[in-house]
Amino acid sequence: MFEGLRLVSLSHVNDPARVSVFPGDPPFELETVATLEADGYYLRAVRGGEHTGTHWGAPGHFTAGGLLADELTPADLFRPAVKVDVRAACAADPGHAVTIADLEAWERQHGRIPAEAVVIIWTGWEERFGSAGFERHPGFAPETVRWLVESGRLGERGGTGTDAFSPDVSTDAGFTVSKLVYQRRRISLEVLANLKDLPATGAWVLCGGQINRAGSGSTALIYGVLPEARDASEVS
Repeated sequence: MFEGLRLVSLSHVNDPARVSVFPGDPPFELETVATLEADGYYLRAVRGGEHTGTHWGAPGHFTAGGLLADELTPADLFRPAVKVDVRAACAADPGHAVTIADLEAWERQHGRIPAEAVVIIWTGWEERFGSAGFERHPGFAPETVRWLVESGRLGERGGTGTDAFSPDVSTDAGFTVSKLVYQRRRISLEVLANLKDLPATGAWVLCGGQINRAGSGSTALIYGVLPEARDASEVS
């Protein structure tokens, strides 16, 4: 633990029995290829897509010529973060598209979204990990992300995040929001977990994972980096 800071995990455990895989992506598999008894060490082979389970995406995931995983810097993967609680709206409408009004209401309570932050929506979809949650899920409305971009809030190195399966609502087969986010060196954090432990503001996100050559992103360990001394009422 760093003095004055603490980490919270925002990642699901990848378990082949319950991991959610986007339709058309390769299945997630773990195979034991060495055992202590036979080989003197334990090792498994991992097979799956770069966007299996909790993951982040690089600009080249949706933008021709955009930066790929091995072209990003540590600064691109360590960003200030805000959390917008939209669980009530998403419970009422599983296809809820987060509006500009939703974010303006958040700003009236917490202040302006920091420049180049990752704007994370807390939809409540964490509980659907491992289910058929891709069939219908919430996301950002395209005009909301345009507002974030045009107002300078996302900047060159911000991004979006969600505990659902995509920043796009499930009804948008054209991935409009993803294409807007990835126009710059921004990232998208998806299938996040434990957002109850992330405060509405004041934290950063730290994105790990393997860096594949020319990768579109990475299945990842994503951490919230929080000031150690926080009033419990601030985590909301």
